[in-house]
Amino acid sequence: MLEERIERLIAAAERMRLGEYIRFESDRRRRLWDAFWQGVIRGLGFMFGFAILGALVIYILQDLAQRNLPGISAFLAQVITLVQMRMQ
Repeated sequence: MLEERIERLIAAAERMRLGEYIRFESDRRRRLWDAFWQGVIRGLGFMFGFAILGALVIYILQDLAQRNLPGISAFLAQVITLVQMRMQ
């Protein structure tokens, strides 16, 4: 009975790759390297996402300014002009 439970626990630990996880957690250099690359990839994702979202917002603002909505179009035209001046 006890041996059977121990065998099941060992099998479960092997399926979970517990030994590999413990080696990873004990290797500080590998963890730092992994965290570094996760940060680089996260930063690139933020950069691309913000660029796409910013371009979409500028496109929508340009479209609203061209529709000549009263009150809003003059403000949007100024904003778009300032943004385009900054981008050049």
